[in-house]
Amino acid sequence: MKNNSENNIKPTLVLTVICVIASVLLVFAYELTKDKIAQQKEQRFSTSVESLFGKTDSRLIDGNFGNDDIEAIAVTTDGKTAVHVCTDGYSKDGINILVGIDENGAVSGIEFVSLGETPGLGSKVRDIPDFRRQFYGESEYPVDVDAVSGATFSSRGMQKAVSEALEVYNTNKEAILNG
Repeated sequence: MKNNSENNIKPTLVLTVICVIASVLLVFAYELTKDKIAQQKEQRFSTSVESLFGKTDSRLIDGNFGNDDIEAIAVTTDGKTAVHVCTDGYSKDGINILVGIDENGAVSGIEFVSLGETPGLGSKVRDIPDFRRQFYGESEYPVDVDAVSGATFSSRGMQKAVSEALEVYNTNKEAILNG
């Protein structure tokens, strides 16, 4: 009987030790890489802002103004705003874009940070220039556009992302531009 009891405890102890070691290694790996990941994310954001507005100085605004889909907001010295939005299309958080808003409050450009939508279908929202151009010049939300055939969820995700960027900008314009 004693032997049987020891046999039941050993696997539990071995599994516990393995889990503790794995957890410690994960924490260590996270601590080693978190600064580098944040730096790369900031660099990608800066590159995307340059793609929207050209070479310019910009400053990051603290906060997302209560919208969890807003990743970051940057304002250039000449009053243009870039709103980084990550939202669902067909895939969860599949649409990760930067919406450029000019000094008059209208959408002036869209730059993709990443796109996790289905290649050949959902990726059409990025690959078809006329689809993106529908958003340009819009200043009111919600934005109404024609969906891409075969990419309805991705089209709705883009529509939601641009609408959220405009909503946050219009609702918080003073704080964004002066902040």
